[in-house]
Amino acid sequence: MTTTPTGLPAMQETTYDIGGRKIFAAETGEGPPVLLLHGGGPGASGVSNYARNIAELATEHRVIVPDLPGYGRSTKGVDGTDPFGCLADGVRGLLDELNLDRAHLVGNSYGGAAALRLALDTPDRVDRLVLMGPGGIGTTRALPTPGLNSLLDYYSGDGPSRQKLEKFIRNYLVFNAADVPDAAIDERYRASIDPEVIASPPLRRPSGLNSLRTVWKMDFTRDPRLSRLPVPTLVLWGAQDRVNRPSGGPMLAERMPNCDLYLVANTGHWVQFERAELFNRLCTDFLAGRR
Repeated sequence: MTTTPTGLPAMQETTYDIGGRKIFAAETGEGPPVLLLHGGGPGASGVSNYARNIAELATEHRVIVPDLPGYGRSTKGVDGTDPFGCLADGVRGLLDELNLDRAHLVGNSYGGAAALRLALDTPDRVDRLVLMGPGGIGTTRALPTPGLNSLLDYYSGDGPSRQKLEKFIRNYLVFNAADVPDAAIDERYRASIDPEVIASPPLRRPSGLNSLRTVWKMDFTRDPRLSRLPVPTLVLWGAQDRVNRPSGGPMLAERMPNCDLYLVANTGHWVQFERAELFNRLCTDFLAGRR
């Protein structure tokens, strides 16, 4: 496999028109298709989120890495009244454009919520699910974590800054702050101050008269379909996650009829980055049915 100077494999880049909105995706590898859906932090994008995983997963799979709606090179703006549904619709539209009836979905945080929503709405489109610290698990049952507050407040107050982003990443996103290079923070900060993103942040605190209804809609534990979802699922959750509470892992394992749970010690919210070797092995084996 040909790799670039960054260690990533050479990837085909395409921008798709889906219902009048653009979704950018990069892909590489051959085999059963798997979509890698990134998290919702400021400046996030698909390839940067999975830089330590793409090459390994592509040894057995056709790996497709989109920028979710609102992020990267995709059209900015997300429906604030149903953000998870909006993301799921975009990913489903991408499957249609790629002529894929079914695919594996791997989702981190916001991307995990998008993957789970897509599976609940259209389980026939999903072969297997891998979820890392997904959003929407117990959203309405406790106050937001310090990490989630830091994320939701990034564009409020005095606005975005590199200092605010570095604090979110080093204090809340990962367990070991030194594991994140300065260059990665610089890259995400530049993406986070795109004028189109500032005008319409893709992840913000629900507000207005329908805010409670929006929050409830974002809580999967209130969805009766969860206990009937047949899709084989692997949940990976960092034991030291300070963005989404690790208690969400056992909650999913108890409710979902076909769910394996792996709690990862000394790891924060970014399992696929912090524990890349472990993640790559578990994910590859699970997607191939090697439990």
